[in-house]
Amino acid sequence: MSEFFDPYNADRPLMMKCSCGRDHTLADHHAEVNADQAAATLRARSETADFEAYSNEFIEATLVKALFPQDDMRRRFLRAVGKGTAMAAIGSVLPLASLQAMAQDKNALEKKDLKIGFIPITCATPLIMAHPLGFYSKQGLNVEVTKTAGWALVRDKMLNKEYDASHFLSPMPLAISLGLGSNATPMNVATIQNINGQAITLSLKHKDNRDPKNWKGFKFGIPFEFSMHNFLLRYYLAEHGINPDTDVQLRVIPPAEMVANLRAGNIDGFLGPDPFNQRAVFDEVGFIHVLTKDLWNGHPCCAFGTSTEFIQKNPNTFAALYRAVLTAAAMARKPENRELIAKVIAPSQYLNQPEAVLTQVLTGKFADGLGKIQTVPDRADFDPMPWQSMAVWMLTQMKRWGHIKGDVNYQQIAEKVFLITDARKHMKDLGMPFTAGSGYTKHKIMGKEFDPAKADAYAKGFAINKLS
Repeated sequence: MSEFFDPYNADRPLMMKCSCGRDHTLADHHAEVNADQAAATLRARSETADFEAYSNEFIEATLVKALFPQDDMRRRFLRAVGKGTAMAAIGSVLPLASLQAMAQDKNALEKKDLKIGFIPITCATPLIMAHPLGFYSKQGLNVEVTKTAGWALVRDKMLNKEYDASHFLSPMPLAISLGLGSNATPMNVATIQNINGQAITLSLKHKDNRDPKNWKGFKFGIPFEFSMHNFLLRYYLAEHGINPDTDVQLRVIPPAEMVANLRAGNIDGFLGPDPFNQRAVFDEVGFIHVLTKDLWNGHPCCAFGTSTEFIQKNPNTFAALYRAVLTAAAMARKPENRELIAKVIAPSQYLNQPEAVLTQVLTGKFADGLGKIQTVPDRADFDPMPWQSMAVWMLTQMKRWGHIKGDVNYQQIAEKVFLITDARKHMKDLGMPFTAGSGYTKHKIMGKEFDPAKADAYAKGFAINKLS
């Protein structure tokens, strides 16, 4: 018989379901088969000696980069203390040898059964793919990755301790730690899940209205108030003379509902996460106006994090979790893995999106909705480095738009929430204290340099703001 039904088979009931016996569509069946095959291929790649060496070096390099964003400082430190002392300092922050031993000694973990939340968007790729590829289980963890409807629910489930860790918008742990929109609860960003990977998408009716100066009266969707999407859209509009609080309407819309709202005419556009920018093109209801990469190349978007309490109570579990997610990031950074990853995360239990849409996002070869095929290999990337200077920029925007009142100790907050900062203490113990600002780097947003050492002046320097 066909792959649809098998009515003449006496050995199995006729349940009017997929021929595999499960209650899903043929398309879902094919997606799962493709995902399983792709996962098997990626698992095989992850088990090679070459990838294991690459992954270990990637994780260690990520830590070193977190300590020394500026390479000349890294070289000076190595010359001053030597490789052995430097490696000991790194090991005191996150001991790689101990992590490897943990993979063999499962008793070292304080908690093995974990529940991790995620929003079904490509930003969560490392956290998601670590599940079917077995990276969590390899660290001795039994992880349930749980699809969540929206960011407010993610926040609430973390506060209620229903989730042990979660996919966050990178400003969320800052906001939660400060008590903005919720009770103040210390949270930490362990890694950045993705950089770039967002866009401003407009309704097709605006194909001939590409100048933001003409957008007064527009309605835009954003996924959450404390999001890079909100901050970048506000920045973009304000740079073009549009006040985001008085000239347009910004509406919080869950990512999965953005395309439907665009189709219905409820919004004129959105600055949202992929795959929904590409899905709007795929569904022929929108076009990609600008990639956020073109506003700030290398900007953070989502993060992987947990509560400070969880880290303190479960340091070994956290370290194992950290390693699993970074291993996935190491694999996701390789361009040759992207098409297979699209197959792995496409099925309904993860992103529930057409594989073609995810492939366009992850490979950077995509239709823009304006009749062109674009090739932008770094449209989305997965650099896990949680620079404190990124956190400082987010705080300047919270200050600019009235979320934070009064004086702000930008660096103190950034270093408390974005991890790897205990390294400063360890380096000082070795007699090599950090110089001022050495854990930070400058960023360029829409052609203008952001210096985290001058954060307060930066926040107050915008013509359009909500400062009292």
